[in-house]
Amino acid sequence: MKLHVLPAGPIQTNAYLLCAPERGEAVLIDAPGDIWEEVAPILQSAKCRLLELWLTHGHWDHTQGGAEVVRQSGAKVRAHAADRVLIETPAIMERFMGERLGLEPLHVDHWVTPGETLNLLGTTVEVRHVPGHCPGNVLFYFSALQAAFVGDALFNGNVGRTDLPGGDPAQLARSIREQIYTLPLETVVFPGHGEKTTVAAERAGNPYVSG
Repeated sequence: MKLHVLPAGPIQTNAYLLCAPERGEAVLIDAPGDIWEEVAPILQSAKCRLLELWLTHGHWDHTQGGAEVVRQSGAKVRAHAADRVLIETPAIMERFMGERLGLEPLHVDHWVTPGETLNLLGTTVEVRHVPGHCPGNVLFYFSALQAAFVGDALFNGNVGRTDLPGGDPAQLARSIREQIYTLPLETVVFPGHGEKTTVAAERAGNPYVSG
């Protein structure tokens, strides 16, 4: 399996494209603005079809390119229902962002649940709910890859902001300790912004949430 890290959109939000060329399948995690322009040539080169788009949460910078991805690929969308209003009626985010974002609603084909196991790309993926930055923030844990894609819950040396509607600092800290820090220490953490890190590094040195 090949992982492509694709920062895109106005604030360089990380999208993650996982391709399994031997199966001709791919999954995209998060869809910042204009991400299809980066994804399409990779899919063509790898001879892969994008089967699904997985949203770590419903904030605009992770969903802005989602409608175009679905139009172009026919990918099915998965997300957590706690962010349903953000995903299906994204114009409400313009109220607290104070700007026109040109967001399109997304139809979610499957609402994920905590502890659910997804089977795709020839492997299994565990879904964990990590609210606090956003009510519907989830992580996708690939045990075979020793990798977790955590959205904006946890960053390299930092944590997600909690000053937006639905944010809760105490809940975020609890989510990080219970859902991220309980993953194997060697797990590589791929955040929604910035560089990757590991569970071990954050448990030992994150100044906001200690292990």
